[in-house]
Amino acid sequence: MFQRTQEEMSSDLRPILGYSPQKGGKVTLVANGDDFTARLMNDMDPALLDFVKGKVNSFIKWDLVRFFYENPNTADTVENIAKYAGRNAAAVKPELEDLVESGVMEKREVEGTSIYSLAKNEDMRDLVDRFILACEDRHFRVKAVYHIIRGMR
Repeated sequence: MFQRTQEEMSSDLRPILGYSPQKGGKVTLVANGDDFTARLMNDMDPALLDFVKGKVNSFIKWDLVRFFYENPNTADTVENIAKYAGRNAAAVKPELEDLVESGVMEKREVEGTSIYSLAKNEDMRDLVDRFILACEDRHFRVKAVYHIIRGMR
């Protein structure tokens, strides 16, 4: 078994792993759960990490972004979008408003009715595309779910 003394421990492991010195200079490595998990879960493309933490920070928003990714030319009311997404309109409306505020969606008024659509900004559309394509990877989805749940605390 490979054992290291406390002095031999790499300084870059100390933030991730705790250590417990024993008799004879042996070291038992103990994973510091919170630090290790946070580092593991933050190991994402920084732009996608910011997108998840700041824009798609709920499961309803994730559903809405996926819906508009799959239907990029859709422009519709809250009620119809909620129906297409299989959600309650009362729950969808504030989420759509947040997506508008964050630049993912656009809103315009037509005869007193709010109509929502995916933002036309190419950079935002590219980010949405990258997010949805990254979601095909199970490890990415686990990390995204982790950040959404942490954001709910």
